[in-house]
Amino acid sequence: MEISLLMVLLKNISSFFHLQFHENGTSELVQMYNQKIKELLKLIKPVLECIANAEVASDESLQKEFTDLSQSVDELRELLEDCHPLMSKVYFVTQVESLFAKVRTQSIDVFELLKSSSKGLPDELSSASLEHCIQKVKNMGYEKASAILSKAIRDQAEGSGPDADSRSKIADFLGLRSNQDILIEAVALEKLKETAEQAEKMGDLEFIEEMIALITHMNDCFIEAKQSQTANPVPIPPDFCCPLSLELMTDPVIVASGQTYERGYIRKWLDLGLTVCPKTMQTLVHTNLIPNYTVKALIANWCESNNVKLPEPVKTMTQPRSPESMRALDSPGKSIISSSGNAHHVQSSLDDSLAENGHELNEFGDQNLDSGGPSSTGIGLNEKLTEGHQRTVSTSSSHSNTSLSQELSHEANEVSTIQAAVYSSDASGEAAPEPQPAAITTPTTTRRDHELSPRFETRPRNQLWRRPSDRFGPRIISSPVTENRPDLTGVETQVKKLVEDLSSTSVDVVKKATGELRLLARHNMDNRIVIANCGGISLLIGLLRSTDEQVQENAVTALLNLSINDNNKSAIANADAIEPLIHVLETGSSEAKENSAATLFSLSVIEENKIRIGRSGAIRPLVDLLGNGTPRGKKDAATALFNLSIFHENKARIVQAGAVRYLVELMDPAAGMVDKAVAVLSNLATIPEGRAAIGQEGGIPVLVEVVELGSARGKENAAAALLQLCTNSSRFCNMVLQEGAVPPLVALSQSGTPRAKEKAQSLLSYFRNQRHGNGGRG
Repeated sequence: MEISLLMVLLKNISSFFHLQFHENGTSELVQMYNQKIKELLKLIKPVLECIANAEVASDESLQKEFTDLSQSVDELRELLEDCHPLMSKVYFVTQVESLFAKVRTQSIDVFELLKSSSKGLPDELSSASLEHCIQKVKNMGYEKASAILSKAIRDQAEGSGPDADSRSKIADFLGLRSNQDILIEAVALEKLKETAEQAEKMGDLEFIEEMIALITHMNDCFIEAKQSQTANPVPIPPDFCCPLSLELMTDPVIVASGQTYERGYIRKWLDLGLTVCPKTMQTLVHTNLIPNYTVKALIANWCESNNVKLPEPVKTMTQPRSPESMRALDSPGKSIISSSGNAHHVQSSLDDSLAENGHELNEFGDQNLDSGGPSSTGIGLNEKLTEGHQRTVSTSSSHSNTSLSQELSHEANEVSTIQAAVYSSDASGEAAPEPQPAAITTPTTTRRDHELSPRFETRPRNQLWRRPSDRFGPRIISSPVTENRPDLTGVETQVKKLVEDLSSTSVDVVKKATGELRLLARHNMDNRIVIANCGGISLLIGLLRSTDEQVQENAVTALLNLSINDNNKSAIANADAIEPLIHVLETGSSEAKENSAATLFSLSVIEENKIRIGRSGAIRPLVDLLGNGTPRGKKDAATALFNLSIFHENKARIVQAGAVRYLVELMDPAAGMVDKAVAVLSNLATIPEGRAAIGQEGGIPVLVEVVELGSARGKENAAAALLQLCTNSSRFCNMVLQEGAVPPLVALSQSGTPRAKEKAQSLLSYFRNQRHGNGGRG
């Protein structure tokens, strides 16, 4: 059996050598990495063949290394096999470099074990020859593009964005040399995101969204550079330029999404096999190109008025679809999900400095609720949905408790979600959650806090606008692999001792105990039950008022992890945890505030807790966190406020606390919270105070913009909010019309989700009735 593991490894290596690529269908990028990987495997294979029949091959430690190395080589082979011309180059590079680095490390580990083995080596192998192999593997160079991408993602997350030199290196290395190249990459990433959502690979989803934000930024910079290089003394109106070529259009045509392009460029786009709108990323229901005579006449008049020569029409640039591109369209998930069901993740190659904070990735689904009554959201969050979740540790925390620093450092790389779903609005216009299948636990990358850009209304509507996708829910975090069920007897003994230590007069002892309980609570559901049964909940709640920052952070994070269990939710709330959680929300560190807000969300899944939390005074500090917290804190606050806003009584409290102003500000796409903000606003729009605040804080223009350019769920909730605003106030109705809402509503009524269509059609019908003399309320 032992030798067979080595034989499987050798077989996988041989399979990689037999990979065949189409000369015309494989990019230079893929060929380059294929060559590098083969060079590495050529160093490894002879050593493995040499020990195939040797006694040393049966060493237990080597067996594990053989298994791990075999899996990594197999994943590399699958990754390269699934390459196609329309794949995401950014995602491919991060995946392939991560796996390449993994194979290098595992190979060195095998050689080191062989060197130190007490069992005899074959005559042809010596310690000196193995050392020589180790050095050759260590010195083997490879393109470290993922390090550049890592820095660019980090810079983008911090608000500054990557510098011109980094953008240039990325563009050159990946071959993103034109606006169309960048848009093709954006489409590929959107396909990966869609596949990750469907497969509930929430760890990959978060990282893909970060890559989308980077590519979007690169696209914006490319457009700015293009505009600054124009030879025309008079700036060309953006609506007259093709979003693909960025040039003045001579033969403008309309596609199914309602956007206008130069015929030659959009025809080339479609001939590549791309069936989404380059600007809005909507799937095109047909590929008919309709001449836009209105825009053509406007362009001709503008050229004549400004003495600008109209360019020659662009010839249609057709090319046949390659088999690889068609395969890409037929199998969008190939490049993200391996045959084993595991996504290749890239955090390890992406520079350790990214591993500082966890992420939230949850959303909610459709559910019909009476806007003034209770919902049934608590039913779906059962223990199976939330198995294995835990919260991250901050950088400062890992340094302040040396005895736990190594264990805690792993938390930053282990992020998952409670459940996956999407925001939607119900018949009354109120967004509400619906239980969904559990997210598959997977490791994820991390990012630093985002800085918010200036107010949304400074961005013109005709700008090429794409928002970084966002998801709604708390960041409760899981370990990356399913662990074996522990020996509960041993766990109980350990937990009892730790719970006793919570009452110690020594801060160091308490700090260590809270840290270990925090780690235990993240591992599995059994541990959470044992901790609760041993009396840990009440003592942890008492420590929420600790003056030691680390103790407080550990206690609140442990409670967050414990709250994954539905029974623990009730136990925590019944132990009078809400007021101490509010204390943390008001006085704690940034991480403690984030985790407190996430815990309040977790507790609010139970209906009676929505009432308790709302009446306890938690809403105002949550709103303060929404406006003044870290980007991660803002997301946790928005998550909690959304759930609380489902209970009718809480809506007025949220409005009175000033949430609407912050929510409108967070609808700036740069904040990455458009869907979150519009979902809460949709709920608040169901009460008069909410509608008044939305109108007063400038919410109408941004809601219209989301209807035009937002995500599917964002459009649905924005339309629901606008329906509430228009049908209850003629003044707001006029404002909505003045913002140009009719064209995007018409498009939404034809191509949106069923509820989005319903909202859009209701609004359009209301507008028609208003024109025919039916008055509205002021």
